[in-house]
This record gives sequence, C-alpha cells and structure tokens, in this order.
Amino acid sequence: MSGLLGKKIGMTSIYDANGKNIPCTVIEAGPCVVTQVRSKAVDGYDAIQLAFDDKKEKHTPKPMQGHFAKANTTPKRFVAEFTRFEDPKKFGDVLTVDVFKEGEFIDVVGKSKGKGFQGVVKRHGFSGVNDATHGQHNRLRAPGSIGASSWPSRVFKGMRMAGRMGGARTKLINLQVMQIIPEKNLVVVKGAVPGPNNSYVKLERWS
Repeated sequence: MSGLLGKKIGMTSIYDANGKNIPCTVIEAGPCVVTQVRSKAVDGYDAIQLAFDDKKEKHTPKPMQGHFAKANTTPKRFVAEFTRFEDPKKFGDVLTVDVFKEGEFIDVVGKSKGKGFQGVVKRHGFSGVNDATHGQHNRLRAPGSIGASSWPSRVFKGMRMAGRMGGARTKLINLQVMQIIPEKNLVVVKGAVPGPNNSYVKLERWS
C-alpha cells in the first residue's frame, strides 16, 4: 500500500468524454516528506511515516522539532504511517502526486464533519410519529420506547438513541482519480470526501 497525505480543497465538477457532468473533490496531495522508517527488526513491523504541511517552529514541541530535523525538513502539521509501501524509502525522501495515475482507484480516509448532539431523526433516520393528530403535539421527533419491562430490566447495548454525531474517522473506498495536476500538487477524485474544506485526509493506493 502506498499513498500520500493531503488537504481537502473543495468540490467541483468535470465533464467526461460523453459530456456527463461528474461531481469531484479537489485534494492538495503532497509534497510529503519521509520522517521515519520503521522496520520489523526494531519496531516489529515495516512502515514509513509521512509528514505534510509546514508548521511554525514556535508551535512545535521540542521533541517533534528534533524528530523532523532528523529528516532534514521543517516541522509539519499532519503525520501518518503507511505499511507495505511499494518501493523502499529513506529519511528525507519527498513524495509527490506522481505516486498516483489518472483512472486508478484509491481509498480516502478523513474525519467526518462534526454535527454535535443530535436526535434520532437526524442521527439514525427515524421517521418520528408523522401524525400530529390525537394529541401528538410534542412527539413528532421522539425516539419512542427503548426497552422492555421486568425483563431484561435494562436497555440493550447499541440501542439507537440521541447522541454526538460526526467527527469520526471515515474511510471511502474505490474513488476514481479523474485528474492529476502536478504543477499545483492537486488530485481530483470522483465523488465526495469526508470532512470540511481544509481538513487533512489520507490517500491510500492498494497495489
């Protein structure tokens, strides 16, 4: 598995050869610096660590400053590991959008938009009462009964109820790479990508 780290820029649309309008997401991918190389002998597994997006030194803890200096690079904001990278890499290597090819399919990992505390209608798609007659004036979006009586005398785990929604790690698989713009480090993928604009994402390419 190879890939890059990037930042979601926003959405646009492009036309294919048949004139069909396709919604796409623009991602600024790389350049990423290899800041650590893990090996099975030392760490128990093989992986490389990539870092993306410059960060001010004064906002970087001293241990992390030393970590990035080892790879001869400036402090970075976003760091993540990739296992089973295709080609061997070493400290300080810089990876760009050349990792990907137009037409191939990749996975994108991001953090979904946080919605805060939401009810069951928004969070789980409950329909509610749907009928305001017979005195149901305040039950239109209520969850209804959540458990039995004397047995089991408790609420089962996993019951769909109101709670915090979004803000979770989300992975979308098999998104097609529609365009690559190397001079601007941009990758245009088909469909939507989790997270708000300017949020960090991880692009994974399975070989």
